Formats: sequence, C-alpha cells, structure tokens
Amino acid sequence: MKAYVIALVVIVCVGFTLSLALANPAMLPKHPGYPAGQAVSPVTGQPLANDPGQTNASGEKAALEGAAAEDAHVSQNLMDENNQRLLKSQGAGQLPKVQGPDIKIEPPVKEATRMPK
Repeated sequence: MKAYVIALVVIVCVGFTLSLALANPAMLPKHPGYPAGQAVSPVTGQPLANDPGQTNASGEKAALEGAAAEDAHVSQNLMDENNQRLLKSQGAGQLPKVQGPDIKIEPPVKEATRMPK
C-alpha cells in the first residue's frame, strides 16, 4: 500500500511539472500591455517592461475589448452542428429521419428457442 501511495504521488508530481513546462503562452489572448513607455534601466540600458512602448487599455476601449473577448463563449447557438442531416425527429427510442442512406437496425434476437419443461 505504501509503494502504491508513493507511486501515485510521483505520478501526480510529474504530471503537474509537465503541465507547467508545456504551458503555451502563445495561446493566451493578446492585450495592449501596461504603460511603461520607453523606460530603460540606468544601469544596463535594457527596457524595464516586457512590452515597452505599449499603452494601457483604459476607459471605453478596455470595456469593449473585455466584453468582446467572451462573445464566442457566451453567444447562443440554436442550431446544433451535429444535426445538419436531421429531417424529422421520431421521438424517444426511435431513430430520426435523416438525409442520406436509410439505415435499419434489426433487433439482436428475432425469435427465442423454447426450452422443454
């Protein structure tokens, strides 16, 4: 039992480490950045921000961009893409009428054999 717990902990730790190592920041949404201007370090001369010169999104622009970020997620889709071939729904327990080949599903057993008493 002790070896099982140790193996489970090792697997979880390795999985967590891999998830952090393989995280793809390119998939994150782009944002306008923070107002750093062209600030540079007086010692090394390197920029003090990861995205120098970008302005901060503020006011109405930030509100509009924030609201538009979730449009695809929260929009109502009344047509299911999986039911494009559906012509008529037959009800519970019956196959619907669809465009394409007419598929008949036979019952697994047509008749049973009688057992002698």
